[in-house]
Amino acid sequence: MQALDELFTQVLGVLNAEGLISLERVTHDGTKIAANAAQGSFSREERIRDALGRAREQVEALRSEALGEPNLRSQKAGERARRERVGRLEQALSEFERIKGAKRPGYKKASKQQTGTSITDPEARIMKQGVGQHYGLSYNVQLSTDAHSGVVVSAAVSQTAPDYEHLVPAVEQVVERLGARPKQLIVDAGYSSRQNIMELHARGVDMVGSWVESDGRVKQRFSRVGVSTAFLPSMFEYDPACDTYRCPMGKQLRRIAETQRPGRTMRRYGARAADCRECPSRQQCCSGSTRRYGRALVVTHEDPIVTAYRTTMTTPESYRLRRLRSQVAEFTNAWLKEKLGLRRFHVRGLTKVRSETLWAVLTYNLQQWIRLRWRPRWATA
Repeated sequence: MQALDELFTQVLGVLNAEGLISLERVTHDGTKIAANAAQGSFSREERIRDALGRAREQVEALRSEALGEPNLRSQKAGERARRERVGRLEQALSEFERIKGAKRPGYKKASKQQTGTSITDPEARIMKQGVGQHYGLSYNVQLSTDAHSGVVVSAAVSQTAPDYEHLVPAVEQVVERLGARPKQLIVDAGYSSRQNIMELHARGVDMVGSWVESDGRVKQRFSRVGVSTAFLPSMFEYDPACDTYRCPMGKQLRRIAETQRPGRTMRRYGARAADCRECPSRQQCCSGSTRRYGRALVVTHEDPIVTAYRTTMTTPESYRLRRLRSQVAEFTNAWLKEKLGLRRFHVRGLTKVRSETLWAVLTYNLQQWIRLRWRPRWATA
């Protein structure tokens, strides 16, 4: 794996020397590649523990048999196969414990999907296969492509489905392989987190990407917990003189906490529980979790860098660049899947999957080198 990784870096060095990599504009995108594991291999914890117990019993039974039997060779082969199965089941159980420990707030849907693991490829994870498609055992392949020539300048494979957390490591990988950062990085909405905006700004990288407005989702979320439209956060009036909010019924909410997060400051305001208990609109204003303590309001103050980014992303130039992203990044994904057949991995395990990805990307880069440099020379000759 280390030698293959070094070969990838060396090929990038040659392509860079040929003038095929500019890093003026780089696109980044992720694609889910199916794991080499059948859906039937996905098992819950109880089933894995039960199968592991039976497999261990079978190994012990084989060991206890006499070694002088005529079928000693086949007996040894059977024992070895069962030991390998025990190893896979133990790894599957270990991966399941890792999955439980890695669950984070905000990913309840993904957590419900990933409540087990595959016996044949324990390191694969349940991910959504494309927009509107089914969930399946997969790996998340992340690629950065130089827009000047279509050469892939970074490639990584991950077990986690969310894309946003892979953007900064991709930039650092480009630096490690080529000794320079992209001047501009074009991404889709899946990478446009406040933390990425702040991180790339600190590194001097101009980030271009879509921004998903959450106003509609906020309204839906409050509606699900019983808060009517008349008592949405936008209906509360702020008084800067005393740093308080006033609800539609005239009650005051004072600041009770402040939390710093990447790219924003979150301030929590709360009303007196007694005020809310006596309010005739309590059922329409307070959700089930706040009826006991009173209505609370969380106000987000964005960092000026994030605000400037959101403003810039509404310009015509931003829309033009985002269209370029689909032409470059999605072309790379399509080439790997259609021409090189990387729709489903041929190997199992994260290390081997990374090796297969690097081989595919190396092949793609060499094909682009031939297309851009050697074919014109052959035609001239």
